[in-house]
Amino acid sequence: MSSMPLQRGISGGVRVSDSADDLRDSQMKDKTDLIRGRSTTDSNSLTLRAPFAFLFSNNTQSPSKTGDNGSDPRSRHRLVLLFLKISLVLIVVLALAGSFWWTLSISASPRGGHVYLNYRRLQEQLVSDLLDIGEISIGPSRWKELEYCDTEAENYVPCFNVSESLEMGYTNGDENDRFCGSGSKQECLVLPPVDYKVPLRWPTGKDVIWFRNVKITADEVLTSGSINKRMMMMDDDQISFRSASPMFDEVEDYSHQIAQMIGIKNDNFIEAGVRTILDIGCGYGSFGAHLLSKQLLTMCIANYEASGSQVQLTLERGLPAMIASFVSKQLPYPSLSFDMLHCSTCGIDWDQKEGLLLVEVDRVLKPGGYFVWTSPLTNARNKDDLKRWNFVHDFAESICWTLLSQQDKTVVWKKTIKTKCYSARKPGVGPSVCSKGHDVESPYYRPLQMCLGGTRNRRWIPIESRTRWPSRSNMNKTELSLYGLHQEVVGEDAENWKVNVREYWSLLSPLIFSDHPKRPGDEDPSPPYNMLRNVLDMNAQYGGLNPALLEAKKSVWVMNVVPTAGPNHLPMILDRGFVGVLHDWCEAFPSYPRTYDLVHADNLLTLQTSKLRSSCSFMQIFTEIDRLLRPEGWVIIRDTAQLVEAARALTTQLKWEARVIEVESSSEQRLLVCQKPITKRQSI
Repeated sequence: MSSMPLQRGISGGVRVSDSADDLRDSQMKDKTDLIRGRSTTDSNSLTLRAPFAFLFSNNTQSPSKTGDNGSDPRSRHRLVLLFLKISLVLIVVLALAGSFWWTLSISASPRGGHVYLNYRRLQEQLVSDLLDIGEISIGPSRWKELEYCDTEAENYVPCFNVSESLEMGYTNGDENDRFCGSGSKQECLVLPPVDYKVPLRWPTGKDVIWFRNVKITADEVLTSGSINKRMMMMDDDQISFRSASPMFDEVEDYSHQIAQMIGIKNDNFIEAGVRTILDIGCGYGSFGAHLLSKQLLTMCIANYEASGSQVQLTLERGLPAMIASFVSKQLPYPSLSFDMLHCSTCGIDWDQKEGLLLVEVDRVLKPGGYFVWTSPLTNARNKDDLKRWNFVHDFAESICWTLLSQQDKTVVWKKTIKTKCYSARKPGVGPSVCSKGHDVESPYYRPLQMCLGGTRNRRWIPIESRTRWPSRSNMNKTELSLYGLHQEVVGEDAENWKVNVREYWSLLSPLIFSDHPKRPGDEDPSPPYNMLRNVLDMNAQYGGLNPALLEAKKSVWVMNVVPTAGPNHLPMILDRGFVGVLHDWCEAFPSYPRTYDLVHADNLLTLQTSKLRSSCSFMQIFTEIDRLLRPEGWVIIRDTAQLVEAARALTTQLKWEARVIEVESSSEQRLLVCQKPITKRQSI
């Protein structure tokens, strides 16, 4: 079969090469021919030299032998170019020196402060523009393809691999702690396992995965723990999370038991105000997979595991999950984030650290939310276990939780809806309420704090009083005012995303549904032909992509990432009934390789270039995207034409198929649509 590049177009047929060899389209070839013979640099980070890199390119060649008089016209031409370059550098230096002298003079004048402030803003913008120009101008000289990582990196997770932390001398805290240092940035491409296969499409892929796609041994499958947590079976080269045996029914029975303990009729969690659930130590996601059929969105979190990872297998099923741990830092979620927290034999000793971990549970739990704990400890018989259970029971009461019910090994608490409960406690009972300075709404991996957060927040609204799902995804004027937002702004954003989703789907559907052809404008095939199960939205903003996909009836969930470099709308996104996380894109995302079907970045590059002292380059962000994206997965970047062209140049190094597409609604913006090919390491 002949290899073809990714074709241009929005609604027409589009074809992507099955081979990784055809990496450049016709426009790339012209640029490649132009830069042959130039030396390339191995460093991808921008320095102060970056804006002027085109002046320092090594274009000199050994002189030709044209005679003894040295009157080669090409030599004279090179001398003229060198003179022009030196002149330009001197002009820039003199301009900067003059501006500095002028700055000193105006700062001493009576009105100098105001002028200086405006001038400084212009100067900062100039530096930002020069960095952008430098990134673009030296792009072609960086078109050397990145090398592949070693086999040990197939499941590598920067910031969480224990060996990395030890090598860097990080010995404080638990081995499951997160540590992101300068050495956590990778400079190679992670290859999939030799026998990797594209995941099965939903709904089949939700319950069946390929054994070789994840790192797990047969023994780990057979000893996978409790039925409610990790029920699964081996079948040749597949792992199945469902069967005709009575074991599968126990997940549904467990869910029904929890509903009864809370007092929910007909297992209708939505009517009780429950939509989002944080499942701590989720096993392999079977509980969350079951609740998904009830329109409940469950985020699985667990420690980093080198093999048999709960998070990796859950994500391989296409379900929401990320690496996070209750060790020494707060979770990257705002206060009052989830309607329910669930822990079924999750391996956390809640009686340790004087109840500090339960305080973190209280912080991320909404008022009136539920904490469900299933553990043998709740049925303690011996003296030591009974002492531990009594501590948890008494501590929960001291932080104003009400014990609703206890059945077998499961206990359900309900968080108070009244902040007056904290002031009504006896002196010295339970942790105090956080002071205003310590009650940060959206902490980013701050140390755990022994105080109750969120009590002063305007978002302190009981889950029973909130609008029911799915209506809560479209907030009214009063609800938006809690976040300082206007309904007109958010409404316009929502309409734009409806248009964007139609554009994206008409572009991708001929490729995604290539085995189920349809004419443009026809209805999309129903599952199991839906290949996009999850989307990583790298700059979620108001979270508009998520409701637009739901309104278009796409069975896709979105991991809404709010960058630390920009405005923080994560509390609103979570309150709308979606999942998301706060993250710095100059650090590795807390997930395993090959876990997302589509990575979307709307104006992320503009946001990153607005940071004068960004600690990473575009290439480092793009290699992280490549790590997170599954083979044959898609990347859609929406940004200014200038930055999209800079990003397009980098896709050649990543061996992606890429195409720039004009946006009809904007003359200044472009779409960069890419696909990551399947590139396998040769078996030995």
